This record gives sequence, C-alpha cells and structure tokens, in this order.
Amino acid sequence: MFDGLKSAVSNLLSEVSQKTLNDSDVDDILWKFEISLLENDVAQDVAQRLVSNVRESIIDTKINRSEDTNQLIYDKLMDLIIKIFSSSSKIDIIKSITDAKSTGEPYLILFIGVNGSGKTTSIAKLTKIIKDNGLSVVLASADTHRPGAIEQLTEHANRLSVKIVTQRYGADPAAVARDGVLYAKNHKVDVVLIDTAGRMQINKNLMEEMAKIIRVIKPNLKILVCDSLAGNDALSQAKEFMSYTDFNGAILTKADADAKGGAALSISYITGKPILFLGTGQDYNDLDLFDEKVFASTLFQ
Repeated sequence: MFDGLKSAVSNLLSEVSQKTLNDSDVDDILWKFEISLLENDVAQDVAQRLVSNVRESIIDTKINRSEDTNQLIYDKLMDLIIKIFSSSSKIDIIKSITDAKSTGEPYLILFIGVNGSGKTTSIAKLTKIIKDNGLSVVLASADTHRPGAIEQLTEHANRLSVKIVTQRYGADPAAVARDGVLYAKNHKVDVVLIDTAGRMQINKNLMEEMAKIIRVIKPNLKILVCDSLAGNDALSQAKEFMSYTDFNGAILTKADADAKGGAALSISYITGKPILFLGTGQDYNDLDLFDEKVFASTLFQ
C-alpha cells in the first residue's frame, strides 16, 4: 500500500544522505522529488509545499553542519504530512451518534460520490461498525437511478439484519431519504444511512438533485466516497462535490490496492476535510479508521 509515495520519500532521503550538497545538487534532487510526488497523485499545491519545506531544511542544514540533514528532512516531512491531515477537524462518528441520542432524533449520514466509487459497500461496512457499537441502523436506498442499486443495498441489509426503506426506480431520491428519516423517528432507530446515485461531478442536474436531498433531510454528516485508484480525478471529484455539498469527510476505497497514495494527502489538503476511513477489502470488517500518524509513518518504513 502507498508504495509510490514510500519510494518518493525513500529516494529523497537516500540522495540527501549520500552526498555533500551544493546548490545544483539541491535543485536536481528536489526537482526529481516533486516529479515523483506528482506521478503518485499528489496535487501540485501539496507537492510544492512539501518541496519548499525540504528546501528550507536543506538550506538550514548547510548553514549548521552539526545537524543531520537526513534526520532533519525526515522529521520535517513527517511533521508536515501529519499537519496536513490534522488541519481538519477529526470526526468520531460513534461518539457523534451517541451524543445525538440525547436529542431523541436519529443521526443522518448521507453518502455521495461518483459511479463505481464504492458507496454501497462502504455503507454496508459502516453499518456493521455501528451495529457492533450497540446502535441501531436503518438504510435508505435513495439511489433510484442505477439498475440493481436497490437490490444490492437490500442484499447487504438482509445479511446485516437491518431494515431498509425503498421506493420504485425513478422515484424522487429526496422522498426516499425522507421516508428513511420518518421510519427511524417512528421506530426509535439511532442512525439512518442514506445511499445516493453515483453522479459525475460534471453533471449539473444530478449535482443539484443531490443538493436538494441535503436541503430536504439536513443530514448530520455528509460523506464523500472516493476510489483511491482514481488518482488525480479523485481530487477533481472532491473539489466539485465540495462546492455543491460542503461534505464533512471522506472515505477512500480500494486503499489496499493503491500503489501510489497521493489521493489521501491531496484531498485532505485541498478540501480541508478529514479522511475518515480507508476501505481495505471486500469483507464487512475491511473499513479501517484513518490515522494520520500511521499514514505518515508508513511512508518512511
């Protein structure tokens, strides 16, 4: 996982430690480092910030020869990567749900994203996490566009022994979401997880439909689901969905197959929103809480 970013960091530290640097060496090494970051799906703004930080470290070390250049760059990069993720407020979903129970209202979580990003599977995985914490769940199948979407979510609901609220294909997604909320209120269910149709970020009508769902039900949490393997397109998706929904956090799916790793870094930096979970497989247990310190340390292994 994240082999591309690991390689970029490893090559940088290796080159810095193996030679006495002059200005030409610094420029050459940092140019290679920036290109490597860009090749591994790190957004240009993020790549430039990392390179700038490394440059400052090298210059400082050339002035003070008593310091270990390699260790200094290691420490500053680690600190910067952690800060990129820490700049957004972390969300403890289980605590938020538990706190909301005192209001007597169900906690509403809306899932958004493009076609094929893994929303439905992520909903099923989060359902299991919520149930494992002793909380009740109902699913609302507001994806009334994609053939098979209702059946797919219904299958997950049956396997996980939770109620699902559906309507016919072509029905108003906002109405389905509202039905899910009403069911939860009437049956004292703690959480409503709402599936939505996948939509390309360039489809204005579908994006406005999603904004309507948000206006109607006013979800407590809006989660963007992105495919880690989408690379820089995942960042484009995040920026556009941000403008329509102001989502609260993201789930990155297929992280176990992501050989690059730049999507997580870029999305968090550009949107200012936290990465909540990493999808790491097909099993219901394969949804891992995102930990920025673990992510950063992984890049330096």
